[in-house]
Amino acid sequence: MKKTYVTSMPNHIGAFLKASKCFSALGINITRVSYNKAVDSHTLFIDAEGTEEQLKKADTELEKIGYLQSNTNKSSVVLIEFCLEDIPGSVVNVLELISDFNFNISYISSQENGTAYQYFKMGLYVEDIDKISEFLKEAEKICKVRVINYNSSEKVYDNSIFYNTYVMGLSKTMGLSDEIRRELLVHVNLAMQTLDEQGLSPYRTFDSISKFADLLGASKERNFMPRISNHRITDNTEIILIEPPCGSNTIIIKSNNKFLFVDSGYACYSIEMQKIFKKIIPDFDKMKKTIIVTHADVDHCGLLPLFDEIITSTKTAFCLKSEFVGNDGFREKNPLHKPYINICKLLTSYKAVNPDKIKALWNIVDNLSQPLTQIGFFDFEELHFEVYEGKGGHLPGEIVLIDYTHHIALTGDIYINTHGLTPEQAEYNQYAPILMTSVDTNPKLCSEERKAIIGRLGIGKWQIFGAHGFKKEYSVNS
Repeated sequence: MKKTYVTSMPNHIGAFLKASKCFSALGINITRVSYNKAVDSHTLFIDAEGTEEQLKKADTELEKIGYLQSNTNKSSVVLIEFCLEDIPGSVVNVLELISDFNFNISYISSQENGTAYQYFKMGLYVEDIDKISEFLKEAEKICKVRVINYNSSEKVYDNSIFYNTYVMGLSKTMGLSDEIRRELLVHVNLAMQTLDEQGLSPYRTFDSISKFADLLGASKERNFMPRISNHRITDNTEIILIEPPCGSNTIIIKSNNKFLFVDSGYACYSIEMQKIFKKIIPDFDKMKKTIIVTHADVDHCGLLPLFDEIITSTKTAFCLKSEFVGNDGFREKNPLHKPYINICKLLTSYKAVNPDKIKALWNIVDNLSQPLTQIGFFDFEELHFEVYEGKGGHLPGEIVLIDYTHHIALTGDIYINTHGLTPEQAEYNQYAPILMTSVDTNPKLCSEERKAIIGRLGIGKWQIFGAHGFKKEYSVNS
């Protein structure tokens, strides 16, 4: 059994030794340690492996020596800028005030700028965050004061990324519980450690995570306004395309008054999307709900628990079932992507779906020699699809559905209409490549898959429905 401990350790010699002896005495193995004094001089992350009984004893021992952070702990690090006259001794009054409030300074940065003032940036470790308001009132009597949020800090001040403060901001944006906040804290630290080991600055990535959360939060409830369009296929068949500002599209195929869904968006928009579904389909709650999943990404699978039958490729079924039992999905198997996928899952309230609902219709093809390989067929009322599996350029298990009679292609994330994105979708799509280096597992292979899709379209006018952006109209001439 594995567990991550977020410990609040005293900043003195032998602190980690004391914690290590605690684990060693109980026969617990430490599998990962992360500490960065420049980021947070008190917070140490320890991944430990042992039996459930051993870990419970470790909880007790660490709590006795005051190393465990409590959910009610209000300690944090706050970055504050003081505008001081550029004269000898001007900082003394500020330092005395900090001392009076018993705040610990974890970071200082200041440099003359050719004016009559210097801007002192200080990171203050605060045991009781409620005292900050009182401190600021007193500090403003001495000089101009500004609290610096991470998002507005300059790149040179990467030290201002303090775990608790940063995670509290994300949690507030998305309305997350204390339990989820603690999980988020661990994965933010993993992201920090991953970047640090690569010698990369965390500024751009962490700023992107914040903006990603801001976009998710800004589109909730009354502000959730997806673009919805209807596309006539035959007299008895139409496709309803729902494009939320964040996450994948949801396609609803209506044929002979029966309904089939393709992909489902983020879980955090479950209530908003259900209202739309019920407006389009008044009997939504009573009907048997079937959905096809083009691939196992978080933004395509968020609403799967709402459905009775989930149709996937064999590899996608394997991925979803792995997540359900607590193992890594395809994305998390890449250690560079893992922290960000877990952060995304927590921010969007993702829950793995019960595998009893999953139906893998097509046999697995072990050696996919071509960018696209036909693996079977899928019929739905008037529509007859040939089903192709990609080689994994975007994600293993990805599928494309092509109806040659009605000239329809459902292409998932392999082929999307980048010119048909709304401004909100375009802004959202900026951040995934930053967070994961690339949204594609293998960008070169994904490019080959896109070409293969176009190459498989026959002569005529086609309607291509990707998982992001508007429908693409495409003509193939003789």
